[in-house]
Amino acid sequence: MNEIIQKEEELSYKLKKKAIFEGFAVSKIASIPGSSRLRLRTKALERWLANNYHSEMKWMEADRRKNIESLLKGAKSVLTVGFNYLSEEHKQNARFKIGKFGQGEDYHKVIFKKLKKIGKWIDHEIPDCKWKICVDTSPLLEKAWAEEAGLGWIGKNANLINKKYGSWLTLGFMILTKDFKPDKSSESLCGKCEKCIDKCPTNAITEPFVVNSDLCIAYHTIENRNQNFPKHIEKNLNGWIAGCDICQDICPWNKKVPFNQSIEAAPKEWIKNLNIESLHWDEKKWEENLRGSTLKRIKPWMWKRNIKAIVKK
Repeated sequence: MNEIIQKEEELSYKLKKKAIFEGFAVSKIASIPGSSRLRLRTKALERWLANNYHSEMKWMEADRRKNIESLLKGAKSVLTVGFNYLSEEHKQNARFKIGKFGQGEDYHKVIFKKLKKIGKWIDHEIPDCKWKICVDTSPLLEKAWAEEAGLGWIGKNANLINKKYGSWLTLGFMILTKDFKPDKSSESLCGKCEKCIDKCPTNAITEPFVVNSDLCIAYHTIENRNQNFPKHIEKNLNGWIAGCDICQDICPWNKKVPFNQSIEAAPKEWIKNLNIESLHWDEKKWEENLRGSTLKRIKPWMWKRNIKAIVKK
């Protein structure tokens, strides 16, 4: 029995070390089905959906999101990783502001490629372990599982916060069919601080840990497919045309985060130099610039809508 435990610990250590080697800032492991914390987070999701706080993001309603084992038969563990997307080159455009998460390479592809390399390592080192990669678009309670694994805690702005890297992390997951030694779950360190709640200009954080998408600038600039913004959003854009970092910029845990020096996190040139001339770009020009970017979810006509909303102020 001791040999089995020792082997489990050794493989867990190697797996997390491999994740760091591939370029992730942090890596932790959780056991499936997880603790009672997961049930609480699932109930919180159900309340959020019942209040229609997900607005038009209907994919959030998928029942599979409540059961990680539905994503891979025989699932026993989940590797959680965080990619630090904070670049030293992140300097906000004087007029048109873009969320830091979307200024570099498409994080979906960046994280998937790194996890795929880990998968190949598993095939070689642990051939009896099956695995499945989940990055953002998979029906998974991502932040809840990251919290369960000890990657960080869910803050009052509903972002995952890590002691060292704050909330400047995009998340990735690998569901595994083998038992690995789980890490200790995270505890909230937000304390009495409510700076994120107080700073939000649209009061989108309706209560600690709860965000109403219909009041969120990031939601409207990225997901809203209507021709115009609601008035309460448009008057509070304050330059944001793709995402919004207000509740993250104000967070004390985000003040001393180390930069990621890799090219993957560096802002694309067109983003750094975006100006009013972009209103005259044709579809082809937009498609060229958005290639390889997370921000391609924002269609060219939406970019123009967002920019025009700022220009007419």
